[in-house]
Amino acid sequence: MHTDDSDVTFNVCLGKPGFTAAGLTFCGVMAKQDHRVFKFKYAHQIGRCVMHLGRQRHGADDISDGCRVNLIIWNRGSAFRQRRAKQTHEYEAESAPPSEACLSFTHDIDYAEYKAVTSKIKGHMTRAWCPPAGKAHTSFASSAIDEEKERGAS
Repeated sequence: MHTDDSDVTFNVCLGKPGFTAAGLTFCGVMAKQDHRVFKFKYAHQIGRCVMHLGRQRHGADDISDGCRVNLIIWNRGSAFRQRRAKQTHEYEAESAPPSEACLSFTHDIDYAEYKAVTSKIKGHMTRAWCPPAGKAHTSFASSAIDEEKERGAS
């Protein structure tokens, strides 16, 4: 799961016939209260394009068979970015626990609260930052506070 450094992303499925389970999972928009909540799953079809906001959290599903070939086009608009820079962008507190499909071991500090951590992914978790302090859903925030209290009491 990740977001793109674009305003709009175009993802064109160019082919190799025969690939399966090569879709995209979409979650909410970055910094919104539901950014780690599942929204929908898109199934690639050769010759079709899916367009989404760069701030939309998304991730490619595993390929179960064949070879996926996609053309990704990241688009930026200077006028759009200048206008957004003048707006305030408060990171909203999460309204619900994250959906399992929307978790990222490279981005989410609370990944291990919801999914098993394997030795293969552990080293990729060192720069996780999401959600920012005080913005996690209360189920994680309260367990993190309890852990801090236990460490302090030891």
